[in-house]
Amino acid sequence: MARKDEGLKNLGRKVQYSQDYDPAVLETFVNKHRDNDYWVRFNCPEFTTLCPITGQPDFAEIRISYVPDVKMVESKSLKLYLFSFRNHGDFHEDCVNTIMKDLIKLMDPKYIEVTGLFTPRGGISIYPYANYGRPGTKWEALAEKRFETHE
Repeated sequence: MARKDEGLKNLGRKVQYSQDYDPAVLETFVNKHRDNDYWVRFNCPEFTTLCPITGQPDFAEIRISYVPDVKMVESKSLKLYLFSFRNHGDFHEDCVNTIMKDLIKLMDPKYIEVTGLFTPRGGISIYPYANYGRPGTKWEALAEKRFETHE
């Protein structure tokens, strides 16, 4: 259970799911290990969204990796946020970029990357990848390097 002084609203409470895209459910807590850099990785193997044209469901594994600075995303709020895409219609590439931009706005991480491993539709798989490194820092250089060498 979250400590009261951390201000988390969702952790330890009954789940209330949004019926559409809802970045307002995202919450943060303070990184207690700012003295060293480290990776945090989330895998969401049951991500669903809707095709904006046909309304058909699309399924994916969403992978989020980031290097935190002051704030970190609370995992239950991230789960609720990702679930909020379930009835939302957007293209695969848009989902990945929206998730990344929402998390940048929320946490201001040093570095973040988001990959969507979408299941085949019509015989084609789409794996969009987006990343960001804080401008003017070594993290910007890392983002450029990882982008250049991305498969």
